Amino acid sequence: MKTLYVSDLDGTLLQPDARLSDRTVELLNGAISDGALFTVATARTPATVAPIMSRVSMNLPAIVMTGAALWHGDTGHYSRLRLLDPEAARRLLDVYEGNGTPSFVYFLKDDVITIRHTGELSALQTEFMDERSNTPFKRVEVAPDGSSHMPARLEDVILFYSMLPNDIGERTYALTRDIPGVRAQYYHDIYGEQTAILEAFSSEATKAKAMRALAASLGADRIVAFGDNINDLPMMREADLAVAVDNARPEVKEAADIVIGPNTADSVAKFIAEGGA
Repeated sequence: MKTLYVSDLDGTLLQPDARLSDRTVELLNGAISDGALFTVATARTPATVAPIMSRVSMNLPAIVMTGAALWHGDTGHYSRLRLLDPEAARRLLDVYEGNGTPSFVYFLKDDVITIRHTGELSALQTEFMDERSNTPFKRVEVAPDGSSHMPARLEDVILFYSMLPNDIGERTYALTRDIPGVRAQYYHDIYGEQTAILEAFSSEATKAKAMRALAASLGADRIVAFGDNINDLPMMREADLAVAVDNARPEVKEAADIVIGPNTADSVAKFIAEGGA
């Protein structure tokens, strides 16, 4: 049986400092060398996926931006793009601006991500932007006051992304979740329970759909997916075997077929190296 292993990054494969341990790198490289089909599925873009995974002998594309694209690290090319419909993107922008919701807007064209912004920059958003300004994977076009030029027709938009106080995030999520053609997400992750992450993608952009398409292209007849957070649940439900790490949110552990050790114990890499269940 040909198995595709797909792991989330933050809180699942990575240590708490957002790095791969030496042991995980060793185990993954050994498994890949022995023929294991392994990739990652993450909300991150290649700007941070590339350095994180640089020591792993990845020979499959990564599922990035929560399934909005596949990224081929060997060539730097994207494939299976799922862009927002321009009209849906315009409706999103109108809601964000009308609600006073600051957000980054990601455009993807010719394998280059351009980041623009609407609204004032918070201290956290400024830090986020500064960390991503000096990379070959992204072009940041944001003025010091947080504004950006937005084209009249919002083509090539792949996502809206923001980290916000919970009340603003909840209010904006309620206003955007039912826009046709849009998949909005509201959850908590690396910024803690007081800061919400708000995202909006094409309704066709999901980890689950990207994972299933990749498996079909590889001729894999079994998928094992690893996760820890709410945004991993659709991918885990689509998998033939859903695996939660022990530090996962309670609802993720409840939905999983099995629960393994925590991310701090190289549990995903050990599971793959041992052939999985």
